Amino acid sequence: MDIKTMVQRARVAQVQYEQTFNQEAADMAVKAATKTIYDNAEMLARLAVDETGMGVYEHKVAKNRNKSKGVWYNLHDKKSMGIIGIDQRTGLIEIAKPIGVIAGITPMTNPIVTPMSKIAFALKTKNAIIIAPHPKSKECSGMAVKLIKEAVKPLGVPEDLIQMIEEPSIEKTQELMASTDVVVATGGMPMVHSAYSSGKPSFGVGAGNVQVILDSHIDYDDAAEKVVTGRAFDNGIICSGEQFFVYPKKDKEEVLAAFQRHGGYIVPEEDRDAVVGAIFKDGKLERDIVGQSVEFIAKKAGIKVPADARVLIVQAHGIAHEDEICKEKMCPVLGCYGYTHFEEGIEMMKANLFMEGSGHTAGVHSNNQANIIKAGSEISVSRVIVNASCATTAGGSIQNGLAVTNTLGCGTWGNNSISENFTYKHMLNITRVAPISARIQVPTDEEIWA
Repeated sequence: MDIKTMVQRARVAQVQYEQTFNQEAADMAVKAATKTIYDNAEMLARLAVDETGMGVYEHKVAKNRNKSKGVWYNLHDKKSMGIIGIDQRTGLIEIAKPIGVIAGITPMTNPIVTPMSKIAFALKTKNAIIIAPHPKSKECSGMAVKLIKEAVKPLGVPEDLIQMIEEPSIEKTQELMASTDVVVATGGMPMVHSAYSSGKPSFGVGAGNVQVILDSHIDYDDAAEKVVTGRAFDNGIICSGEQFFVYPKKDKEEVLAAFQRHGGYIVPEEDRDAVVGAIFKDGKLERDIVGQSVEFIAKKAGIKVPADARVLIVQAHGIAHEDEICKEKMCPVLGCYGYTHFEEGIEMMKANLFMEGSGHTAGVHSNNQANIIKAGSEISVSRVIVNASCATTAGGSIQNGLAVTNTLGCGTWGNNSISENFTYKHMLNITRVAPISARIQVPTDEEIWA
């Protein structure tokens, strides 16, 4: 089916859905859509690993389950249509309305949960959506969309409300983006830039290069386990996964020993150039290592590592442009560097982020609330994760208040329009009905300027 026909059918289906579904009915459709991904987590994870050749099966199973239940938990009690708010002081009334037809661009790194979350947001807000998957994940993404369509069909959801480009291409995706009402683009920077150039309102993501600071006087074993777990998750393809950590230089031996106890292999100095060379070529990330295992990277670098190594840890020779290991590495490799005082560590993080990843995410492991606030105040990121794994919580958690999603806005720092986690509210137009309130007395000019 050509793009023009898909969009035409989506518009008809959207009007039908908008006219016949109330809040309760839409919520039941969201529940059915997310629950089917939860119920089929294992099968979909296997399809994703086999088709893309990336990531870890067990981690994808966990991702499918946690994201699907997290999205439903986040959305189930939210009002998303009709009157959603009345200001008791001014009488201002907010009325939520659907946008129309959404273009949902999804990556091969998260080919199951990204279509799922975008479809759930669209169902919640009474929009139609057309998914444009990455060509190298079209089969597993197609199965996820097929299962969702089958799950919501008995509820009366129109067939064409949810569609997917079965044979995706750059040309078809560009045509889709130019033909719909809004674009939600998750994936690599070239694709996001294309979305912004489509001529339609677009929500995109920024580059990831998550920096983490370890404060002094903390449980280094606890911090190491969380950082290693985040970096190892799905072989490091999560954009919110830890990339680089800075630590108190005075505690270097203690810190690195903690990381070793939790599966971090400290790459010897004589091997570090081989590892860096296996990851980067002419300053650019080598595509063949993306989402691959520690064993794969070690073999490519020609080094031996312990069988139980979960991540490789490379000690940097400098910060930012002084060492390539400070850049984003979409594989289970961490960079690290020591600081003399906390403020210097913050400056190191800022320098690395200014080079790559500004606006995305940072992590802080600390028992000092003042230092936690300092990190949040000084680092130009949209989210700072505290004493937790960035990879598994920056995209939203039931416990941390961030909306559960797979599209993480990076603000103007990352050339994005939002500096928060993309969710259902971004798929709404809001009409504000504004009466003049007799209860509010207009102050005199003298009172205003007093």
